[in-house]
Amino acid sequence: MALPEDDLSASSALVIESNPTSRSILVAQLRDFGMGTVLQCARLVDARRQLEYRTFDVVLCEHHFANEVMSGQDLLDDLRRNQLLPFSTVFIMVTAEATYAKVAEAAESALDGYLLKPHKATHLGERLRQARIRKISLAEIFTAIEAEDFERAAELCLHRFESRGLFWLYAARVGAELLLRTGKCAQAQILYEAVVAAKTLPWAKLGVARSLLDEGQISKATSTLENLINEDPSYADAYDVMGRAQFELGKFDKALATYKMASELTPASITRLQNLGMMTYYSGDRAEAEKILDRTTRLGLDSKMFDCQTLVLLAFARLDCGDSKGLQRCRDDFVRLIDRNPDSKRHRRLANIVDALAAIQQHQFAQAVDAVRAMSKVVQSPDFDFESASNLLALMAQLANKAIQLDEVESVVDTLSMRFCTSRPLTELLAAAAAVHEPYAARIRDAQAQILKLTEHAMLLSMEGDPKAAVKNLIFHGSSTLNGKLIETAHLVLHRYAEKIEDAQGLNEMVQDLRTRFGTPISRPALGEQKRQAGGLTLRTGGAPAKAPSTLT
Repeated sequence: MALPEDDLSASSALVIESNPTSRSILVAQLRDFGMGTVLQCARLVDARRQLEYRTFDVVLCEHHFANEVMSGQDLLDDLRRNQLLPFSTVFIMVTAEATYAKVAEAAESALDGYLLKPHKATHLGERLRQARIRKISLAEIFTAIEAEDFERAAELCLHRFESRGLFWLYAARVGAELLLRTGKCAQAQILYEAVVAAKTLPWAKLGVARSLLDEGQISKATSTLENLINEDPSYADAYDVMGRAQFELGKFDKALATYKMASELTPASITRLQNLGMMTYYSGDRAEAEKILDRTTRLGLDSKMFDCQTLVLLAFARLDCGDSKGLQRCRDDFVRLIDRNPDSKRHRRLANIVDALAAIQQHQFAQAVDAVRAMSKVVQSPDFDFESASNLLALMAQLANKAIQLDEVESVVDTLSMRFCTSRPLTELLAAAAAVHEPYAARIRDAQAQILKLTEHAMLLSMEGDPKAAVKNLIFHGSSTLNGKLIETAHLVLHRYAEKIEDAQGLNEMVQDLRTRFGTPISRPALGEQKRQAGGLTLRTGGAPAKAPSTLT
């Protein structure tokens, strides 16, 4: 029975177990402990839906499901990867697999405990109590996170770690995640390395790699990840971060292979399937991408983890292969998504792309042309992002491929290219989006060459002793192109030579205005919606999840 001080009458629990006998036993035991509300699910897909739209105090989940491709561990990983499991929820895995590897995996997944079958009611009661003690012990930290006071929460975590207080290791993990979230990458790296020195845990080594990656030290991050993967080839989060590193280096073929490995390790992970499908699409294998993106949609359309850019790329792939019925299903799916998210501007913007593709497929070219012209009017808006640029370029390329020429299109291609070609990986993504019409892809690559020449010219002025001229040159071209690389380079030169530049304050105001309006510092390569960084611990707060740095996760 429950311990006297554990009043669970106002608490709720979810039991996820395919075996009806085992499920009924767990439900009965929880009710005997005084649990106020107990719901149950026999399938992981039903449990996922419950956990995405409702908060539970306790979750008991079987690890192995005989007739499903995913496990209870996969469900937990997907939920925390997408910030759908609050700190307040106690998640306990129920399993007959009493192996050290599984227990260690649970501890590193921020799991509250394992319950090994066969078990007694007292065992379950003790696991619940232990988990609740941890939640209570770290309540001050969790309260600060819920209030989005991340600096205060990080300070509390660091104090707990340094004093080796109760649950210091878990506090260190939360603290390092908070430091990364607030942009203090170097401090996060130090904390992760301290944990490695103390315990040599895989999640801490992964944290070191993530910190290095956020600081731009991609080669060091890659080396750390290679060692981690060699030590534990089944650590899926390490592949996520390695894929991100390879992606940022522009090594799309290697990133594709890495994402494929991650997806094979966790075949029911929606986010990893999305990564693989999008990477396959941009690598040029549209037929294979169509299969993966279709599977992702069928698996995840009703999930909060689903990114609607998946549907856009699926629609492009289906247009390429002449699948009119499949393209119509993409439109129908967007209707469902918009019904669920009526206030989402992004959903409507992406749905408009799919509608234009359907118009092309139906040879209603005038309608598609009107859509392109409407989208082209806002390409210099601060709200017009990289995703919008890649989709518009892909749409214009489809029209050009159908021999539908517009006088103004080439100038729009140049405008988008000059604005968003801030690095080679981003340039290659844009070129891949427009690949069906090679002249557009060539113009995109030419634009990056122009941006590089402008940057080099400004840096030459700086090295020749005229940093003010360099900054003014970068501000002029940054204002005309809205290119993040030029704007951010102006900021860096101004910061470095501020004492030597007359009217540095006035120039700084101009640069900061551009940085604020056009989203610099420079965006990192990304596919789909920006989500939590791969490999990190979820930091779900009381409000909407904060956006992580741009990344493919």
